[in-house]
Amino acid sequence: MPLPSHVPEIGALDLLLSVARLGSLGRAAREHGISQPAAASRIRNMERLIGVPLIVRSATGSRLTDEGAVIADWAGRVVDAAAALDAGITALREQQASRIQLACSMTIAEYLLPGWLAEVRRRVPAAAIGLQVVNSSKVAELVLGGGADLGFVEGADVPAGLESQVLAQDELLLVVPPGHAWARRSRPVPAAELAATPLISREPGSGTRYVLDHELERLGHRSRSAPIMELSSTTAIKAAAEAGIGPAVLSSLALAEDVASGKLVVVPTEGLNLGRRLRLVLRAGEQLPPALRDVVAAITAAARGDEARRATHTRRDRGGGPPPRP
Repeated sequence: MPLPSHVPEIGALDLLLSVARLGSLGRAAREHGISQPAAASRIRNMERLIGVPLIVRSATGSRLTDEGAVIADWAGRVVDAAAALDAGITALREQQASRIQLACSMTIAEYLLPGWLAEVRRRVPAAAIGLQVVNSSKVAELVLGGGADLGFVEGADVPAGLESQVLAQDELLLVVPPGHAWARRSRPVPAAELAATPLISREPGSGTRYVLDHELERLGHRSRSAPIMELSSTTAIKAAAEAGIGPAVLSSLALAEDVASGKLVVVPTEGLNLGRRLRLVLRAGEQLPPALRDVVAAITAAARGDEARRATHTRRDRGGGPPPRP
């Protein structure tokens, strides 16, 4: 319901309390950051609104009338309640700012995000993290629509309305089980042959599917053989490939252990660029609250550490030493 017509605004009531406490309209005006004439005008307006005199001014200062003292007593409770309301609102906003909702593509969620979130926990222990694991196109939808504060995607393009930051590099690899004919072939698989081969594939909208389809289309192979099956889980695709159902193209992040153990064999390809960048996405132009900035900084630092470690392992695997000093 609307406030009664004789109730002054809280700022005017607070000014009246300052006059009572300081004994001077001028000092009360300075405390509120306004001029003395502006303070006097505010008191006169309040007197007209209430219908009684509130202060008496003299050469030695200002004092409240008897009616003013009664109003000040009531006003103190109103101002205290307003201060309590403001403190509650501030606490609620701070709590809301520390609750971060993430949306993450499946490969990143399974193979990179756990380490990144460990760094978030170390640096921003008060942050409460919520996570939705979906494919890359759905991640973009959630961030654009406000359903997530941050997103992590694998696709080559970032939709309009989002800005991105590259966190990691990845490469898609063609794999088959050891008993597959391609595991023993001496020549790489060309793009045309790969396009004509039914694969175990991720669903449309996934970053992995997008990168492969986009690269084959770039090379002129717009029509592809239909997948043997479409699965929304990288783990399920690996299991299907290991069972001999068919070849698959998956992230190098997801394949490291399976290739090292001999469950799957990497088949070289020819003429295909299947490298990709893994990105953090945010709504373009949005001012981030402090808690969210801290989370972004923690994830960025963790991702850089991962990339440095992978680069070191790659050099060692190739027989190289540390990089030369400048």
